[in-house]
Amino acid sequence: MTGAGGGAALPLRAMPAVFVLIWSTGFVVARYGMPHAPPLTFLSWRYALSIAAFGVWIALARATWPQGRRQWGHLAVTGMLMHGGYLGGVWVAVKLGLGAGLTALVVGLQPLITALWISARGHAHHVSRTQWLGLVLGLAGLVLVVWHKLGVGEAAPLTIACALFALASITAGTLYQKRWVARCDVRTANTVQLLAALAITLPLSLFESGGMVWHPQLIGALAWSVLVLTLGGSSLLYMLIQRGAATAVTSLMYLVPPCTALFAWMLFGETLGAAVLTGLVLAAAGVALVVRAAQPASRPS
Repeated sequence: MTGAGGGAALPLRAMPAVFVLIWSTGFVVARYGMPHAPPLTFLSWRYALSIAAFGVWIALARATWPQGRRQWGHLAVTGMLMHGGYLGGVWVAVKLGLGAGLTALVVGLQPLITALWISARGHAHHVSRTQWLGLVLGLAGLVLVVWHKLGVGEAAPLTIACALFALASITAGTLYQKRWVARCDVRTANTVQLLAALAITLPLSLFESGGMVWHPQLIGALAWSVLVLTLGGSSLLYMLIQRGAATAVTSLMYLVPPCTALFAWMLFGETLGAAVLTGLVLAAAGVALVVRAAQPASRPS
């Protein structure tokens, strides 16, 4: 990666913390934007505007595009999985009534699923006992954080299926990118991924009922989604996957629900009980164990 794609302007050690803070605003954005737009229509607008923003950035920086059809194909697959599948599944599940807590819990299984897959496949980046301990601690912390939000009667088969589809998509996308996507400029790589996500999301959005109601909250949510979540968060996730072991990177997802709970406390006045605070500490400790144990394997070559 070159230029902004190499992350030169952002110290490597700060990237995980910044990513978690940015990614944690996703449910806040959904809370603001969801009442005013169908989920896939909103995501189609998000992808299209993000492509336009990346296009301006690429033109000004004269960034290099990925080389070869094979690399474009690999990026397209990750885009369909990590943008189209993951975000589409989460937003549709929430729109259908699945609570944020249960959605976060289902999607939060990603680090364990990733670790199980790596162990079963015997990858070079094996999962150590310390990392397994960290993964279990992180999951325990996640459960404590979202436990009070696990509503009764919200787990309809279709909504759960959407959340599981999101979990499968983000897990498969992370592993696929780590295995097949070569390092390239993060701006052009993200643009290819977003084009692929838009290609599958836009046609599906045509079957949704209702349209965009251009409320100030929707405009704000869309602007934040494009400028911060996609241009910032998705770019950081791409770079972290390229630079680190998959288990260490995905373990960062354990910190998203606790940080989201903190944002909800600050913005919406939601209560931070002892269980949430304990869960936050457990999740942070679990991630610290996983990342520390993976450091020798995750150094850039």
